[in-house]
Amino acid sequence: MKPVLVIGGGISGVTTAVEIAEVGKEVILIEKEPYFGGNVVKFNNYFPKLCPPTCGLEINFRRIKQNSKIKYFTSTEVQEISGEKGDFKVKIKTAPQYVKNNCTSCGKCIEVCPEERPSDFNYGFTKTKAIYLPHEMAFPYKFNIDDEYCKKELCNKCVEVCEYNAIDLSAKKEFAELEVSSIVVSTGWKNYDASKIENLNYLTSKNIITNVEFERFIASNGVGENKLLRLSDNSEPKKIAFVQCAGSRDENHLPYCSAVCCSASLKHALTIQELYPESEIKIFYIDMRVVGRNEDFLVKVQNNKNIELVKGKVGKINETENNNLILEAEDILSGRKIIYEAEMVVLATGIVPSDLGLDLLKESNGFHNIDQKYGIYVAGCGKKPMDVSASVKDATAVALKAIQIN
Repeated sequence: MKPVLVIGGGISGVTTAVEIAEVGKEVILIEKEPYFGGNVVKFNNYFPKLCPPTCGLEINFRRIKQNSKIKYFTSTEVQEISGEKGDFKVKIKTAPQYVKNNCTSCGKCIEVCPEERPSDFNYGFTKTKAIYLPHEMAFPYKFNIDDEYCKKELCNKCVEVCEYNAIDLSAKKEFAELEVSSIVVSTGWKNYDASKIENLNYLTSKNIITNVEFERFIASNGVGENKLLRLSDNSEPKKIAFVQCAGSRDENHLPYCSAVCCSASLKHALTIQELYPESEIKIFYIDMRVVGRNEDFLVKVQNNKNIELVKGKVGKINETENNNLILEAEDILSGRKIIYEAEMVVLATGIVPSDLGLDLLKESNGFHNIDQKYGIYVAGCGKKPMDVSASVKDATAVALKAIQIN
């Protein structure tokens, strides 16, 4: 009996894999990053319970470790899929594994490494050494080497200091072909490129950030280590504006609603109020779309005197000499134009499906739309925008379909 292949190790992929394995079927889980967890592991917390990433992911990582039915690869991408339902052949490529599995994460290599790189985990706002631990709850829990910044044998300091011979700078790419019965595509999502929204001037100011970047700014293990700091001067902003539908529901950018942005900004506003009770927050929105238990956030925001909901679209953002931001917006309910000066602006940019890079059927908006009769299924945000709870439910349903093919 051939295993199921799960492509993508975010919350949907991990959930699919463990659900398949725990009914006794073998599964292969691959992820292009050197760690599992996808976007969720970068969050400060997620709704509706406002759990930290350790809640849910850590349990699933333990389930993976304990289950011999799961074989997993990190730093791995799919190159080609051929075959048919019940008999797929999948070619994969794994990046050089310079750090071997006997790495104990002692950290001595970091102490001697002379090279630095921008941290992709913090979206480039902080730096790590060229050899680094992706983050403190990384799974697999081992160091990784950035090919672009490491000088390899020209330096060799990490090799010299490693007591366990866990570093091999001569490692090469590895190629393999898998035979699987069915395939689950759970490649997830990425943020829409805010630089394309020219009127919001994302690239002109360090104090304009996106909603996913905000998660790293506010997280205890993030940019400010549980403080909200402006990049321009390291000050703690007290006047923050959120701009909803930044590029979403716009034929020039994303014609659809990304479903989670309103709930995320409400969550962010309440988080700021907890840290800075005297802060002033304005949320500019077109329509406030929240469902289910996330409606609790809306009620709390409406009852908070320091958070104002402004129904109106922001037309322009300009930076002042002191690095503040001037927002020009309409207030539809009052019928007047608003000029508001904020110290930080957070753009609620939408969800864009990650591209697998293969010739699979898709809808016009880029989300995967694969006919399940072919034995290929889509889980989570590769199918449509979803929050974590919906992604987990969808992944469980997809796992049930995938195991029915021998």
